[in-house]
Formats: sequence, C-alpha cells, structure tokens
Amino acid sequence: MPHIRPETSSDIDAIRQLTVQAFAGQAHSNQTEHLLIDALREASALSVSLVAEQNGEIIGHIAFSRVRIDGADCGWFGLAPISVLPQYQRQGIGSALIAAGLTRLDKLDAQGCVVLGDPAYYRRFGFRPYPGLILDDVPADYFMAHPATDICPQGRVSFHPAFALCD
Repeated sequence: MPHIRPETSSDIDAIRQLTVQAFAGQAHSNQTEHLLIDALREASALSVSLVAEQNGEIIGHIAFSRVRIDGADCGWFGLAPISVLPQYQRQGIGSALIAAGLTRLDKLDAQGCVVLGDPAYYRRFGFRPYPGLILDDVPADYFMAHPATDICPQGRVSFHPAFALCD
C-alpha cells in the first residue's frame, strides 16, 4: 500500500498530470478536474490535499474544500476530486485516500463531509443521502453526506466558486 501524506509544492505538477490521466475519457467528466485543483489551491481553498506515493511516484490524490449550507459556513467539507493513475485503480488506493482524508477532517473538527458520486462506492465509507441536504441539479441518490455527529444540517449545499470550472 502506498504512503499517504499531505501534498507539498513539489507535488503540484505530478498531481496535475495524474488528475488529467485519471479523468481522461471518463463520461462523467469534462476533463477540467486538474484546473479545479489549481483554482482551489490558488484561492487558498484547498483545505486538505493528500497524495498517495509509491516508490517515489505520486499515484493518487484527494482534495477537500469547505462547502456552505444555505450560504453559511457550518464546518462542512466537500470531497472532490479524487484521482488515481489508471494503472493503479481498483487496488484500494482511492479507499485509502478517502479513509486518510476523513481522518484528517476529524482532526480539523469538521462537522461533516459531502460527496457527489457513485452510491455503491461511497456508502462503504459511511456516506449516504440525507433528504434535507440538497445539491441542486443532481440526483439525490448521488449526493451523499458523512456527518461527524448524529446531526446532519438541512439546506442547499454550495461548493467553492472554483467548481464552476467543472460545469
């Protein structure tokens, strides 16, 4: 299993390249995820950015940034994007990145995390849909939350403006 650690400035190019490769040809992507990460970093909005490193090579990356609920900062974060080089996919690296990222959020006293993705995949980490927590224009089953407490807020979730790059 690779070593998971916070990104450093020397990782930025490798993160960009692996993100491009990971999303190339994916039907659910418009291939701008690397630009999103750059924009979040430039806006100092990349709250948690972890890499998976194996034999000196960056093979995976995960990003978390703050989200707002009904316009307020409630201590919640969004997981996006997560990238693993194609030749390393389906080997547990993404799962390790998610687990490490959620642990890091706990250390930041995060109130919870949201993700837009495949329910079959993200439910393994405790994510599930909450009817009162809404991301406009997406199917409710694919927008899930992982509260840090028994309380999940209700309202409309908005990601950082940099996410407009992925529209």
